[in-house]
Amino acid sequence: QVQLVESGGGAVQAGGSLRLSCVASGHIFSIGRMAWFRQAPGKERAIVAVYRWYDGDTYYTDSVKGRFTLSRGVGKVAVTLQMNSLKPDDTAVYYCATGPNNEVPYNSESNYVSWGQGTQVTVTS
Repeated sequence: QVQLVESGGGAVQAGGSLRLSCVASGHIFSIGRMAWFRQAPGKERAIVAVYRWYDGDTYYTDSVKGRFTLSRGVGKVAVTLQMNSLKPDDTAVYYCATGPNNEVPYNSESNYVSWGQGTQVTVTS
């Protein structure tokens, strides 16, 4: 089992920035990918960004490219999602997730087996 602790959510005006962090513990040897998903009110949960652990490869959904940056935390099994130029459409509950590295596409939710509790991000216009 992998346990995930998320932090950094909050409320910000459009154009502002927030940083989300996710720290893993437990069976961390099983982690091949760390990802952020988000679920907006009335919508399905969707991929935001993925970090592949062994080589640092990253994936971003189109709507956040150029605005969000996912990077590895220093000294621990963790990732940080830096979110800049936030828009009201970014409002959602953000979830950290981990899974194995395999041939399954980065954005396949079913490949992620451990999930955090979620952190709210609210962007006002």
